[in-house]
Amino acid sequence: MFRRLLVAIFLCLSALITAQEGTTSPYSFYGVGMQKFRGTMENRSMGGIGIFSDSIHLNLQNPAAYSELRLVNFSVAASYQLNAQQTLSAKQRNESVSLDYLAIGIPMGKLGVGLGVMPNTAVGYHFMSENEDGVTEYSGEGGMNKVFLSAGYQVTPNLSLGIDAGYNFGKSENSLINQKSDVAYGTRVRDFSRSHGFSLNFGAIFKKPLNEKLEVIGAVTYAPSLNLYTNNSRSISTVSIRATGMTTIDEREIYKPNDEMSYPSEFSIGAGISYPKHWGIGLSYANKQMSNFNGTAFDTENANFKTASKFNIGGFYIPEYNSFNKYFKRIVYRAGIRFEESGIEVNGHGINEFGISFGLGMPAGRTFSNINVGFEIGRRGTKDYGLIQENFFNTIISFSLSDLWFEKKLYD
Repeated sequence: MFRRLLVAIFLCLSALITAQEGTTSPYSFYGVGMQKFRGTMENRSMGGIGIFSDSIHLNLQNPAAYSELRLVNFSVAASYQLNAQQTLSAKQRNESVSLDYLAIGIPMGKLGVGLGVMPNTAVGYHFMSENEDGVTEYSGEGGMNKVFLSAGYQVTPNLSLGIDAGYNFGKSENSLINQKSDVAYGTRVRDFSRSHGFSLNFGAIFKKPLNEKLEVIGAVTYAPSLNLYTNNSRSISTVSIRATGMTTIDEREIYKPNDEMSYPSEFSIGAGISYPKHWGIGLSYANKQMSNFNGTAFDTENANFKTASKFNIGGFYIPEYNSFNKYFKRIVYRAGIRFEESGIEVNGHGINEFGISFGLGMPAGRTFSNINVGFEIGRRGTKDYGLIQENFFNTIISFSLSDLWFEKKLYD
């Protein structure tokens, strides 16, 4: 009964993930949208590092971690984002709620497999640009999602290898409304795009005991560049804009060719030290070849792409994981920081991002399941150079349910 209920929940939440909008950032105007965090809430609470793995938690950043699973794990997470945007002359606040991932991992001895769905990119912006002869209003919504199948295998007691195969798909709508001050009617251009393409991610995790308590950890991932295909259509309209709303006078379809682009390759490397089931600290570095990527919904002369990078440091602490009578000693405390160069340059200046995160992993009774709550505060962009600064606060909650589905019979 529980397994049937789990499948039903999986299907329902998958539909919700593929239908949502996950950002309010004006920087989602560029490229294919804002890149969503592609990891678990546990990873995110530790500054985004994905080097730690164990027998009861999923690690969606490195597929090699599936080899360590000993219990079937079902994980789901949702987040609330509060985004305060400001320029030198204006301020505004936006809120959004999104499902972050839905995944299940199944152990099979030295082999572990997983499948799930998560947002990959998100488009959600609304801003205006004033010039001498009028105003141009930009808005957009949509994004891409990823369904994936992953596997990890323990090659030796110290080394695990893994692969993640994903299919990315989604749609977006981008709109431009131009109203000149000396013209009675405005012009609206709307672009509709449907994108799809496959992705791969290879991973490896190496663990080596230093003594009876400590072990060192090394982890690498590599996602090669693969093609992303987009089917496009465009419409152009003459509109009348009044205080009561906007009326379409005339609308016609305009040909816009389909696109085929190389989605950027990405490489990450991380290392750490851990006292298993007690504490761990690590750092990681990732590099993404955004300089090979180009394209936005509407042509802009003030933006280009460069190589993106991010640096993460974080860790966890468990006072006493096997305490039977003191619940708070079994809570997992996590924290971390991150710094990212997004790979987007606007007006000749890079859009950088900084975040501090912390979280709690609270056991659900005396089972191996747990409820995780995390918080992240950070900043994206700057108010200088005619740009927009975003100060964000994210609250994330996840449920990690572990159970023994497959058990060998000792007696017939």
